[in-house]
Amino acid sequence: MKTVEPAHAAPPGRAQAASSAPPAKPSRGNRDRLHGLLMSAPAVGGLIAFVGIPFGYAVVLSFYNVRLGSPLEPAFFGVEHYRRLFTDPDLSGPFLRALLNNLTFAAVVVPLQTGLALALAILLNRKLKAIGLFRSFFFMPVVFPMALVAVIWRLILARSEQGMLNSLLDAVTFGNWGAFDWLGDGLTAMGSIIVLSVWQGVGFQMVILLAGLQQIPGELYEASQLDRASRWQQFRHVTLPGIRGTLVFVAMLTSVLSFRVFDQVYILIRGGGLNENATRTVMYQAVTTAFDQNDIGQASAVTVVFFLIVIALTIVQRRLVRPDHED
Repeated sequence: MKTVEPAHAAPPGRAQAASSAPPAKPSRGNRDRLHGLLMSAPAVGGLIAFVGIPFGYAVVLSFYNVRLGSPLEPAFFGVEHYRRLFTDPDLSGPFLRALLNNLTFAAVVVPLQTGLALALAILLNRKLKAIGLFRSFFFMPVVFPMALVAVIWRLILARSEQGMLNSLLDAVTFGNWGAFDWLGDGLTAMGSIIVLSVWQGVGFQMVILLAGLQQIPGELYEASQLDRASRWQQFRHVTLPGIRGTLVFVAMLTSVLSFRVFDQVYILIRGGGLNENATRTVMYQAVTTAFDQNDIGQASAVTVVFFLIVIALTIVQRRLVRPDHED
């Protein structure tokens, strides 16, 4: 008696091959996406932990009347803090003046520091003996904490004749230079903060631009030399297009850092003599409102408004100066 195999049964060899076939591997695009998520996870986690959560907490506090050391429970204020920030002369005046000082500081520091960093990067992008020593020398101020730098510059700009700058000018002018209050005069107070900040931070931008310059192929400069291009033409048509993306990044980074100016202003003001109205910044006003006036709710409203302003300005700047190869 013959047995009839089912019609749908597969041959033994083919069934064994099908059972031993390896599982399908994920596509290259999925693997790259997974690797990207894993590599960005620490940065995203840090942003959420140290930016997102504190900002959300500040938004919540800005709707309450929260005061340090007060035995009373925080009362819900709604948008009262925001209304007072723009309508109360005692609050809106200092806030608008601080915002104007921030914008002035950024408008001067961003092009000045970026241009100086680019000039130093081009100067140090040479194959010379001990070039590493010169690069370290220009980068050294970045290593110093801003608190230490501000204390040293307070000694340099001191009003008395023992101030280092006044002593130098007195010696150069053969005793005809008097004791000038660099930090108390409204015309020179902000200029002093700008010079201090540019000197301390230009080395960081210089290193970034130097890395971008070293990525430009040398063949492009050789081809431009064969075409008898001048140094200025090489800079315009080879150097600038080669570091455009890096230059945009440096300008945006400098803009964000310039809006965060606080340490140097706070230390010099606490040291006495600085013209507070001429150098007041929004961060300085927020800190003094929170810890000098004990008004956490109002300080939170100041930081929320300022955060939104900085985000808006950053987006506008990004739209205006983004590289050509981006959509």
